[in-house]
Amino acid sequence: MTKGLMGVDWEERIDFPRMRRERLQKAKDALAASDVDVLFVFATEDSRYLTSARSHLGPTYSNKLTTVLAEGHEPILFTMDDEYCRESMTWMDAAQIQERAILNEPAGVRKWVDLLTGLIGGLDGKTVGVDVWDPFLEECLKEALPKTRFVNGYAVLSKAKIIKTEDEIACLKVATVITEAAMDAAQDFLKPGVRECEVLAAAWHKMTAMGSEWTQCANIVCSGPYTAPYRRFTSDRYIRRGDPVIIDIGGCFNGYWGDFTRTVICGDIRPTSEQIEWHMKSYNSVWNACAAARPGNTTLDVYQAAEPYVLNSLGHGSGTNPWEPPFFSRTVYDAPKPLEAGMTFNLEPYAGKRGVGGFRLENNLVVTEDGPDVYTPYPYDERLVTDVHPMDTSTGRTR
Repeated sequence: MTKGLMGVDWEERIDFPRMRRERLQKAKDALAASDVDVLFVFATEDSRYLTSARSHLGPTYSNKLTTVLAEGHEPILFTMDDEYCRESMTWMDAAQIQERAILNEPAGVRKWVDLLTGLIGGLDGKTVGVDVWDPFLEECLKEALPKTRFVNGYAVLSKAKIIKTEDEIACLKVATVITEAAMDAAQDFLKPGVRECEVLAAAWHKMTAMGSEWTQCANIVCSGPYTAPYRRFTSDRYIRRGDPVIIDIGGCFNGYWGDFTRTVICGDIRPTSEQIEWHMKSYNSVWNACAAARPGNTTLDVYQAAEPYVLNSLGHGSGTNPWEPPFFSRTVYDAPKPLEAGMTFNLEPYAGKRGVGGFRLENNLVVTEDGPDVYTPYPYDERLVTDVHPMDTSTGRTR
């Protein structure tokens, strides 16, 4: 992403109205191609994908937004901020924006179903796809709609979302720019005697100051013995000179998520030969996996290019959900998925040894007809890199 974000008249930049139209059309096409008549969308990020409605995010799942997409109809948004949304979301008719659905009480579910059927018609004999629900909601919906068939609706939207549009890719790249700035802030703050949580605070402050809506997760700064075995959270540990420090962070721009990882050595000190050896294992693994991310290859080809330095999972797709298809878990051996131009995903191998340290590294890329477009060019700790990979265009230029 090399262009600015202000609205200007002298060049084309991110076209948000186009992005809204194209996302919705992809969802409608995926619904029409399925055996599902209606989608009940309870995941906040997928309501945003369909309508562009933004809500405040939290550390746990919460049904703040609900969207219904029925074949032959425009999406209907149910939100606690209905008054604000009617004023601001001018691309939707007022009738498409309704009060929040109360789905944690049987009476609320019945009332919502009655309202919904008045808007899109009866659901008897229809097939409804649902992305997220619990046993309570399942029981209430089946009681309110006894003649309706319910199926997994997550797969329908996943097919729409897996190939990104031009504007979606631009949003992902802006999120990465925000994350790069936070990575710089974290590494500038890092020195012997500071705590992991202080390093994360520097990163979090930078992302929020740059307009990040939230962060990809709680974010991870772990150091020293916590890097091997890898501990995926941030503590109050004081970081010592010579410690390996894993920094795994991600900002959010317009609902799209940054997420990349670097491992650095704390302090002005030469790494040990074993630290260099294990970092190089992870470094070559991430770049070899990136090189395999081409149309015609599969998720298995990418996974195998990274082996054996895969910790449970090699990576995941990213979009309005920071963890969406394609996935790169061990199941790729059983069901490899073909790669297509327009897919975006993050690859994050790991190599480590107790007593030496662990090294997690992560790149984000877009699959293109010309090969992988790696849009996380942030350099690696040069003290840990003996031979720069041919695909790495940043490391080796920072001294």
